[in-house]
Amino acid sequence: MKNVIMSLALVAATLCSAFFAAPAQAQATRTWVSGVGDDVNPCSRTAPCKTFAGAISKTAAGGEINCLDPGGFGAVTITKSLTIDCRYTEGGVLAGGNGIVINAGVNDIVRLSGLDIFGVNPPSNGVRFIAGAALYLDNVRIKQFNAANSWGVSFQPAGVSELHISNSLISDNGNAANPATAGGGVLVQPTGAGGSARVVVRNTQIVNNSQGLRADTTGSTNPAPIKVSIQDSSADHNTFAGFAAVVAPATSAINMMVDSSSASYNGGAGFTANGVGALIRIGRSVATGNGTGTAPVSSGVIESYQTNQVRGNVSDGTRTPISQE
Repeated sequence: MKNVIMSLALVAATLCSAFFAAPAQAQATRTWVSGVGDDVNPCSRTAPCKTFAGAISKTAAGGEINCLDPGGFGAVTITKSLTIDCRYTEGGVLAGGNGIVINAGVNDIVRLSGLDIFGVNPPSNGVRFIAGAALYLDNVRIKQFNAANSWGVSFQPAGVSELHISNSLISDNGNAANPATAGGGVLVQPTGAGGSARVVVRNTQIVNNSQGLRADTTGSTNPAPIKVSIQDSSADHNTFAGFAAVVAPATSAINMMVDSSSASYNGGAGFTANGVGALIRIGRSVATGNGTGTAPVSSGVIESYQTNQVRGNVSDGTRTPISQE
């Protein structure tokens, strides 16, 4: 009897040891969300989760979340390399506060595709980028983040970061009541001593916002210039400026290149370069119906390759002609 008891105890101890030594469930490289999913599920294709926030904890760094069907999948904070891709359906994010926040590691890359990000009261920002190596937005719609200081895309990296926006619509963001706190479509504003930005915008509409795209050095002490390239895009029907480069005193420079784009029917300037070190170069672009077509202010510079159409504004403004290279 004693031997039986000792044997049972040994078996129990072995099972207990095996239980505590069992590894945690591994995160998947690809996970899924569905309008009829449940966040208690493993987020597999056959047992999808309900929200992006539920799926992200079950997705490995560098992995991908896909949408099985159209739905509203909620706001989420991303802290690692990750792709959310809903190109073949619609991934909705209905958000009071921030829609998607990226606060990732210095080498992390985040890609968002096929999302419809919509602000509800009280909204903050559609996409807010704080840290990470790069953010890619493709085929994304961001709209109705219309509180004071709200932006469709708020790109304010504390480190060296890139922003790529393509094939997207950013509309009806910001609050036009106060220019100082208007918010708007896209804000590029690195912060502190380490923040710098490289930005590429292609085939994107930034329309009906308080401000269109604003690159701003306020709050940055990094001497590295902000560089922005815009191609085949528009900043139209915004309450204030369409494309703006704003350099605060004793900060870094901004170099913005705009090609084959439109800055039209804005209440302020189509293009404005404000402050020493603010430089916008424009080629094959249109500025019409604005308060001012091109507005260099406080030693800012706007250079025109003479392939532009700047006519029909309340004031066409001034610019420096340069030869096509």
